[in-house]
Amino acid sequence: MDQHFENIRREYIKKSLTRREMPDNPFEKVSQWLKDAIEAKALEPTAVIVATATPNGHPSMRTVLLKEILDDQFIFYSNYTSRKGEQMSANAHVALTFVWHELERQIHIEGVVERLAPEISDAYFAQRPYKSRIGARISPQSHPIPNREYIMVQFAKESLKYAGRTVPRPDNWGGYGVKASRIEFWQGRESRLHDRFLYQKQADNSWSLTRIAP
Repeated sequence: MDQHFENIRREYIKKSLTRREMPDNPFEKVSQWLKDAIEAKALEPTAVIVATATPNGHPSMRTVLLKEILDDQFIFYSNYTSRKGEQMSANAHVALTFVWHELERQIHIEGVVERLAPEISDAYFAQRPYKSRIGARISPQSHPIPNREYIMVQFAKESLKYAGRTVPRPDNWGGYGVKASRIEFWQGRESRLHDRFLYQKQADNSWSLTRIAP
């Protein structure tokens, strides 16, 4: 069935972005925009799209929740044997995108991902809600299951097993940190003349800053 969306459009008029507002370190701006999104009560303000690729260059995307910015790394947690986990093991080059429709803003990031140290993953896992810890232990994320009842039964069994006990982090679950080499800030503007500023990491670890065309 054909569907046509060519007449769906609106003007972006809420905010602007000038070079004077751009700090030397892009992470200052990332932190500010995340704070703005949280204060604006954006829906899932820390949600970030993670794009990976297979060794053959086939891309895929999914959404995770950013948990921290630590030592200039974007931190999230996942199953190491999931589809994205396997792809990141084979090809460490990834891209991230934040989209805050309420603020007409986006941030696009490219960089390299690596697993966090086990003690960092242990500390985060220990403070997760009980049910989230159980779910992480029993879910063969991204892999086929026969039906929903199967995963619910596994959840119930694991919940009983660890009732009143410490739930250990499974070996196949933990944190990832993305070290950025490219960070773009996008602010929607009227007439599609959007404000876009691009930071690129230099050999001396400083950042260059360029305004790029909408």
